[in-house]
Amino acid sequence: MNLIEKIIANHSKYDQVKPGDIVDIEIDARAARDFGGPNVVKTMETNNLKVDDPSKTFFTFDTNPTGSDQKYAVNQQVVRVWARKHGIKVYDIDHGIGTHTMINEGIVYPGATAVTTDSHANILGAIGAFGQGMGDQDIAAAFNRGMVWFKVPESVKLNVTGTLPAHITAKDFVLNLLNIFGANDLLGFSVELYGDVIDRFNLSDRITIASMGTEMGAIILLFTPTEEIMKYAEEKAGRKLNPICADSDAQYAQVHHIDVSNFVPMVSRPGAPHDTVEIPVGDKIKIDSAFVGSCTNGRIEDMRALANILKGRKVAPGVVLKIVPATDDVWVQCMEEGLFRIFKDAGAMVSNAGCAGCAAGQVGQNGPGEVTISTGNRNFPGKQGKGAVYLASPESVAASALAGYITDAAHIPDEPMTFVTGNAIVKNAETAQNQAIADDKPTVVQGRVWYIDEDNIDTDMIFHNRYLAITDIKDMGQYTFDNLKGYEDFSKKAKAGDIVVVAKNFGSGSSRQQAVDCFISLGIQAVIAESFGAIYERNAINAAFPIMTYPSLEGLKLETGDSIKVDFNLGMIENLTKGTTISGDPFSEVQLEIYQKGGLF
Repeated sequence: MNLIEKIIANHSKYDQVKPGDIVDIEIDARAARDFGGPNVVKTMETNNLKVDDPSKTFFTFDTNPTGSDQKYAVNQQVVRVWARKHGIKVYDIDHGIGTHTMINEGIVYPGATAVTTDSHANILGAIGAFGQGMGDQDIAAAFNRGMVWFKVPESVKLNVTGTLPAHITAKDFVLNLLNIFGANDLLGFSVELYGDVIDRFNLSDRITIASMGTEMGAIILLFTPTEEIMKYAEEKAGRKLNPICADSDAQYAQVHHIDVSNFVPMVSRPGAPHDTVEIPVGDKIKIDSAFVGSCTNGRIEDMRALANILKGRKVAPGVVLKIVPATDDVWVQCMEEGLFRIFKDAGAMVSNAGCAGCAAGQVGQNGPGEVTISTGNRNFPGKQGKGAVYLASPESVAASALAGYITDAAHIPDEPMTFVTGNAIVKNAETAQNQAIADDKPTVVQGRVWYIDEDNIDTDMIFHNRYLAITDIKDMGQYTFDNLKGYEDFSKKAKAGDIVVVAKNFGSGSSRQQAVDCFISLGIQAVIAESFGAIYERNAINAAFPIMTYPSLEGLKLETGDSIKVDFNLGMIENLTKGTTISGDPFSEVQLEIYQKGGLF
């Protein structure tokens, strides 16, 4: 077996598993954040569910560690009270990012399993552990049963060859991978990385790379732990651990050989993490702000790299540099090593540990027309505010903050670029919408089509993170697609009974359940796509919301406004307007069972 198969088999009742098997797996660490946590509590209470093992159950408050938003503050206190009642540990707003806490505290270790409401839980692949972001119902099931059902994914093997240029960081490495594979070539795969280059990556490097597996559409990027990482994990866990590695005769759906010798410093252009290009030094793209932090680049190694470039220098006039360590331990190290003095002398601002702008709950957001360069893992439209966000390494972000424009550490100018009048303003529209509710659950449905021929429609486009505090499904429908360009008025025009048909990788991004529930709120009968983001697919199935995939729409002659009929049992899609039919993928046994029950609970 390969890595993912071994980990799943070790946590199931089976000695061996293979791709496509759907098995119950025991979860070693079951967590929810301040985002998602209140809905988990609500699900537990509504269904009168008990906690399986409080010692393996946690909450992490990392999306709004300042408690500065009233709705977040209310939700955090709701969770605190419930956690006290059930003897569950809360890593509160003074602690930092939950996935890092799991590694640093030895809660998760090589070969372990963990689920949380964080869509970047697959960051745990950095230490050879299985981590998955899941929706509120899945996490409640894990709290209650200690297990979740999971479909064993196919695996891809990346053999990394060549010599990585000295100036190429782990963030540059993964941005180059995104340039090669895009957002959906690895969709739904577990990806293992091998080679001398990989063996030399330290824990911080591996975390940076693993964190962006979500942006590739992968289930997880898995690293075989080195002796150094095993020693670290054993020290944190306080016990001897068994190493985990793939068998020599393990099977892979694909094997790719990647030569890194010509990798270059890269940025992701605004709107899509996979839209990566070599840093356009000569273009001198003016920036307003810079951000260093997130689960991808908030560790002490990132802070030291930032300090090495900023020391003795000043941030360009008019540019705001925002720095947020990933955990409180990193924050303390920065203080003890004098890094904060370097940051402040350079003109930067520092906040307490947490997710920061990625979660819309802390410093790092930007406004209309603002151009930001960030070390985050996502730059979906509206994700970090209403401006434009480029993604790069801490070194490139620091260099850009000093230059006043996007550049890399090898091209910091003697004099920074300053602002001139006449800069363009980027405008984003926001629309308030109506909603309707429908509860009919037939296995054959018929309705009017919304055909949106776009790949990679992410959860911030479907249901933006500024609405995450909403927990009542009746209030969700009005915000559906209000961050998807051209469909901001979708909820005003949509009718109960409509069917949405989209392209590849629908629902990529966050683990938010609201991105499914908003369609239920509107009475949309189904969403049909060529493929779905892995977390979104689980959330929809568990909520008994019909989703179905198709291999190709060729021959269906589909247009918005057509009437179609969909058979979930047979997988048939018929265009009643045009008299055409294609075959899709019918519901699996698990999906049909959950659908017929009306939901996971």
